[in-house]
Amino acid sequence: MLPIKKLTKKKLIFIAIIIAGSWNFGTGIYIYTKAQLAQYLLNSAWTKTATGMQKVKPWKWADTYPVAKIYFKDFKKKYIILAGANGRTMAFGPGHLSSTPLPGNNGNSVIVGHRDTHFKVLKNLNHGDVINIQTQNKSLNYRVSTTFIVDQKQTDVIQNYGLEKLTLITCYPFDSLHARGPLRYVVQAELI
Repeated sequence: MLPIKKLTKKKLIFIAIIIAGSWNFGTGIYIYTKAQLAQYLLNSAWTKTATGMQKVKPWKWADTYPVAKIYFKDFKKKYIILAGANGRTMAFGPGHLSSTPLPGNNGNSVIVGHRDTHFKVLKNLNHGDVINIQTQNKSLNYRVSTTFIVDQKQTDVIQNYGLEKLTLITCYPFDSLHARGPLRYVVQAELI
């Protein structure tokens, strides 16, 4: 039988660091790969939706489906808008608040997204910028009319007053280290 070498405290710490680093690296690659695959599947589902299919799930067990595509022209950013505005949906893209009409359906269409991923672009939008929304059968252009900050309890920004409007909402401030703060950044745009 071979004698087992005694491991020193430094060697044990070194081995623990290597294992932890490998685990974190592997987890990071897994999350990145999953996100890239999800975007491919979302785009595939959107292509089918744009050709007339209804409620095309991007993967078999998905609890959402594409309803539109948003394009921030000045920033060359495009995102698939998903049905529903819950955390599981917004992990993959902006979500349409189901209690509001879809864009192009006479009313205030509300879309929400995370401030540090898909809706990070909102902090750079200015009055007059153009946002394009593609629905299943229309291409709509909206012009940013206002941006402001509200408390999350202030729900009048999602009310429908019958005017064709687009309201985009994300958490605020953009660079906060804390999730689920009470403030929301709101961008409102009028149909051109």
